[in-house]
Amino acid sequence: MLKYLKAIGIVGLVWASFSCVSNEKIIYLQNLEGQQAIPEGELISYEIPEYKLQYNDIVDINIQTVDDLLKNGFNTGNTNQVNAQGMNLMAQSGGDIYYMTGYTVDKNGNIRLPIIGEVQVKDKTIEEAREEIEKRLKSFVVTEVYVKVKLGGIRYSALGEFRRPGKFVVLQDRMTILEAIANSGDLTNIAKRDEILLIRQYPEGTRLHRINLNDRQLVASPFYFIQPNDQLYAEPMKVREVGAGENAAQSLTLFISAITAAALILNLVIVANRE
Repeated sequence: MLKYLKAIGIVGLVWASFSCVSNEKIIYLQNLEGQQAIPEGELISYEIPEYKLQYNDIVDINIQTVDDLLKNGFNTGNTNQVNAQGMNLMAQSGGDIYYMTGYTVDKNGNIRLPIIGEVQVKDKTIEEAREEIEKRLKSFVVTEVYVKVKLGGIRYSALGEFRRPGKFVVLQDRMTILEAIANSGDLTNIAKRDEILLIRQYPEGTRLHRINLNDRQLVASPFYFIQPNDQLYAEPMKVREVGAGENAAQSLTLFISAITAAALILNLVIVANRE
């Protein structure tokens, strides 16, 4: 029986050594071997391409005349400040707060506004859409108008090995991939951080990109900032298939349980043979 236990112990130790997730696999933004190192404190420059509106995007549009500005003042948040808390709660729960009040880009690339009708905004930046709406309004309004156009938040989805997967709406104009991951509760310890799948929508179609969160070069890549309608998918490591623990403590617990079960079975077998 002692020989059997020794054999099981050796096998268990080997299994436990390979089943733990090493720190190198879960630490973000490392200076990986073979890549140009980015020292801490170094200024990283990047160009953020202006987002162009696409089908199913939602834009928030606020139009005011001179009379409106004089009557209400320049801090024309109308009911936004009053409803800010409720809007934030709805956004955190995954609700699309601009779905009922914003303007959705249809399959033809148009939004339909009161009085002026349909306006083509597909493949236009936010500033270009604002200029187009303002130009169309001048045919109906004799006074100066103030037009504010904003993207109705950043919508993205997080699937797979996230601690809080789901669909999210964030009331920001710009968001990094790390902020998106943090908003989703971070990745689990068994998520493949070096093979995150980014599904991104382009005017001509959809493209799939592989992202390495362990690599510090990510900060200088075009995928550091997410775009509206991005989808993030995190695959599990092989550790999940063998049923091992996420860390040494869990693996040790499983190992001890396995040894205890094996010893009990061997003891029962020996007793049965003696009888």
